[in-house]
Amino acid sequence: MTYTAVIRQEGDWWIGWVQEMSGINSQGESREELLENLREALTEAIEMNREEAKIAATGAGSFEEVELVA
Repeated sequence: MTYTAVIRQEGDWWIGWVQEMSGINSQGESREELLENLREALTEAIEMNREEAKIAATGAGSFEEVELVA
C-alpha cells in the first residue's frame, strides 16, 4: 500500500504528516530522517490498529480477516 507524506523544512528541522492516517506525524534533522521516522510511525500505527481490531473482534466470538483494496 502507498501513503502520501506532506513534508516541509522549518528552520533546521524537517516536519511531516501522513495524509491518509490521522495522528501520524514526525520530524527529523534531515529529509531522509523525517521520511524514515514517518515510515516507522506509520508501521507502528498500522500494527497497533490491527491488534486492536483483532481484540475487538475476538470479544464477539470467531472472526474472519478479509483483504480490502481501496
